[in-house]
Amino acid sequence: MPLPRPQIQLSVDCILLFLDGHTLRTLLIRRPIPPHLGTWALPGGFVRPDESLEAAAARVLAVETGVRDVYLEQLYTFGDPGRDPRGRVVTAAYIALVRPPAPEPREGAWTPMDALPDLAFDHLTILDYARQRLKYKLEYSPVGFRLLPEEFTLKRVQDAYEAILGRALDKRNFRKKLLSLKVLKPLAKFVREGPHRPARLYRFEEEKWERLKEKGNVFVF
Repeated sequence: MPLPRPQIQLSVDCILLFLDGHTLRTLLIRRPIPPHLGTWALPGGFVRPDESLEAAAARVLAVETGVRDVYLEQLYTFGDPGRDPRGRVVTAAYIALVRPPAPEPREGAWTPMDALPDLAFDHLTILDYARQRLKYKLEYSPVGFRLLPEEFTLKRVQDAYEAILGRALDKRNFRKKLLSLKVLKPLAKFVREGPHRPARLYRFEEEKWERLKEKGNVFVF
């Protein structure tokens, strides 16, 4: 006699990341229903039979937080048998890097990644995985620039890299390496950052980055 097939449900969880100064933040909500009623969690929900994973991620994000029109990219699939007390639930995690200004959510709060509260399900594991993935992607993709506005100072770039890496970088060496890549276009614009003299604004040139990557460059800081 064949063994009964397990009832498996499919869900999506959304990880939005936003750089607030030198602080990397993620959007969390309070669980409105059991299990883990009232506990902080990632925005998420079950996938409907008639929708794709991408559509489900966009829908639950809009419904639970009011945030719309952000580009979501699939991060990883988490399927530990005990991750959800309701039964066998496999979740596809989606991640989005949000440029400032961050959208104001209808529900939830932008929470520092370095000061996360207790989270529902395995959402802490999911966020840890997301941060590790970002660290790896710094070496071969312009992920750090995805957290910045279209025009930025060198300080803002270093803030992004330090927030993702979770450690301080030497200012002089970082700027020397960054400028040597020749992927930043200097603009005839300046802004004042604190009591120091105005800082120049730059724009990221992704085409130049791609050409460097094709040559095998690794962007380690």
